[in-house]
Amino acid sequence: MADIFERLTKNYGPLGQHRERAHGYFAFPKLEGEIGSRMNFRGKEKIVWSLNNYLGLANHPEVRKADADAAAEFGLALPMGARMMSGNSNYHEQLERELAAFEMKEDAILLNFGYQGMVSLIDVLVSRHDVIVYDAESHACIVDGLRLHPGHRFVFKHNDLADCEKQLQRATALIEKQNTGGILLITEGVFGMAGDQGKLQEIVALKKSYEFRLLVDDAHGFGTLGKTGAGAGEEQGVQDEIDLYFSTFAKSMASIGAFIAGPKSIIDYIRYNIRSQIFAKSLPMPLVIGNLKRLELLKTQPVLKEKLWENALKLQNGLKEKGFDIGKTDSVVTPVYMKGGVEEATSMVTDLRENYNIFCSIVVYPVIPKGHIIYRLIPTTVHTDEDIQLTLTAFEETKKKLDEGSYKSEHIPQMAEV
Repeated sequence: MADIFERLTKNYGPLGQHRERAHGYFAFPKLEGEIGSRMNFRGKEKIVWSLNNYLGLANHPEVRKADADAAAEFGLALPMGARMMSGNSNYHEQLERELAAFEMKEDAILLNFGYQGMVSLIDVLVSRHDVIVYDAESHACIVDGLRLHPGHRFVFKHNDLADCEKQLQRATALIEKQNTGGILLITEGVFGMAGDQGKLQEIVALKKSYEFRLLVDDAHGFGTLGKTGAGAGEEQGVQDEIDLYFSTFAKSMASIGAFIAGPKSIIDYIRYNIRSQIFAKSLPMPLVIGNLKRLELLKTQPVLKEKLWENALKLQNGLKEKGFDIGKTDSVVTPVYMKGGVEEATSMVTDLRENYNIFCSIVVYPVIPKGHIIYRLIPTTVHTDEDIQLTLTAFEETKKKLDEGSYKSEHIPQMAEV
């Protein structure tokens, strides 16, 4: 008989194998100080492009006051218990009503976390007779939710409408053959890695030919897209055709929690059947009241979104003018694509952090194919023109070093403790 622990410690995985050299620097870094465009890393100030604080609400004075006042009045324990049993409140229901109205849906339900919420939402929606059709670049929370599905699932190439229709045809044929079940199509409003919007208009148009329900994960579109900030559905003019709209508070709202908005009858079904909420403690009151304030600011201060886009376009246009490949992003998410190995990527990150004081997230193999590097930059409302210009200069200079082969190394750099 094998020892489970022995098996685990013999293979820490493609990322975990580098843990001893990477921990605290490339993995699990510690950003300290007030949340903003500049924070401290290992004792030095860095320009930070790795926080999903899109609208700058993390340290907005009204938000900080609402959080503090709610904590002082209610503490973190109230309400105690799961919402179905003893953890409900007028504030929880108020936030649900306001989110539903903002998303132009009949009703909404709060979730404790976005990742957990999506996993359990998929679980509650489909039976073993149902078929799921989904985008190949769906977020990990969707993929993990799919693993719970006991029925069939068909994946279509990322934002490929021809392949999407092909998979809908396969799903329809299967449903007709088994003479039971339905089809759930899952995609995203904004794909968080590449920054491109899901092709919601085109997918909605397929409803004329195929019978399916549409679930959209719009974590990065909520608050950043659309005239009012209602997201990618509003941006593309198809919000009414999205059957279930899902988003998280962890991005534009700079908070904790998530929600699902849709028809009242379906939200009621979810409310009484979603196990992750039925068996979990309710969101603490300070988070609920703080999220009410965040939603209020999102609705009443459009200047926040306007400034976000002003900064995002300055960054994106500046990168393109300098010859960088930022892919097909049509959101504020800004990927920068480069060629190189893991060793070159980590050396380049070190140079950016230590010599240019730029802190940004990097994606390499095994998340993406070998020989490729993606820097994902997240502009926010609180970034300044100086932040943007210094970053553009840093990328221009380090890219030149990368192309010249200056970053080639046999090992991931060993960072000294501080």
